[in-house]
Amino acid sequence: MSGRELDESDVRVRSGRGSRPRTKIRPDHADAERAMVVTVDRGRWGCALGGDPDRVVTTMRARELGRTPIVVGDEVDIVGDLSGKPDTLARIVRRGERRTVLRRTADDTDPTERVVVANADQLLIVVALVDPPPRTGFVERALIAAYAGGLTPILCLTKTDLAPPEPFAEQFTGLDLTVIATGQGGDVAPVAALLAGRVTVLLGHSGVGKSTLVNRLLPDAHRAVGVVSGVGKGKHTSTQSVALPLADSGWVIDTPGVRSFGLAHIAPDDVMMAFSDLAEAIQDCPRGCTHLGPPADPECALDRLIGSAADRVVAARRLLAAMRAG
Repeated sequence: MSGRELDESDVRVRSGRGSRPRTKIRPDHADAERAMVVTVDRGRWGCALGGDPDRVVTTMRARELGRTPIVVGDEVDIVGDLSGKPDTLARIVRRGERRTVLRRTADDTDPTERVVVANADQLLIVVALVDPPPRTGFVERALIAAYAGGLTPILCLTKTDLAPPEPFAEQFTGLDLTVIATGQGGDVAPVAALLAGRVTVLLGHSGVGKSTLVNRLLPDAHRAVGVVSGVGKGKHTSTQSVALPLADSGWVIDTPGVRSFGLAHIAPDDVMMAFSDLAEAIQDCPRGCTHLGPPADPECALDRLIGSAADRVVAARRLLAAMRAG
């Protein structure tokens, strides 16, 4: 520039693009409609407007939600194209507070918990009496997850035409647990009566007859049914959780068959809080009490309970022992 005067043509003027501060004001979406998440698949959520199974729209997660997890059963507010027509897409702008949660971890050493289903009322634990053989450990772990998450557990024993249900069911006396049994071609009306008007999660190992039960309860569901492999472990036939409407009222949430149910996120007090009398008693336990009783906890307040409460203590301690055993 030496040798001449500078003028305005030599000044670089920024366009201003990209320098404008981002506003923190977000729309309140007052016109958003409440819906229930009924399917989840690769970044898309199927949502039933007002809980109506005939008004399902496909949605994506709004940018302002970031990576907020959204699972089947969540209550959400959505905006955008709510017509439900093919190739339309609405947005989830809010996730409601969860009343209950069914959580699991990959194993008992994994600190990362995963919410499987939200806002369910009941957990129907489906167990086959034979082929594959029933496992008390899995039922105990599912019970712990239900109690800790606020769900009411129900034990459903299948294949009663091949083995009697009483010997297995007797192992869970003392928990006030509802037990229902069904066999091949048997009447499923008692099961349907327990599910009517409620949101119920079905949980079980692959091959126990869970999808078969869904197909009998909901003939239009057409859930895939597989055969049990030769090594005693079922083949996975349901690959995604999905909420299916019952004929009169209520929803059944079918989940993929599970092979493990980690409880790393659950503490002993979480289990005891599911029983009102035990929850009150543990207030007198010393700090750090595991509630397993002597010799581990010689001053556990639960040892002072008598009668039916003492029976529940025995049953609850079995759950705690199963949780600790891993």
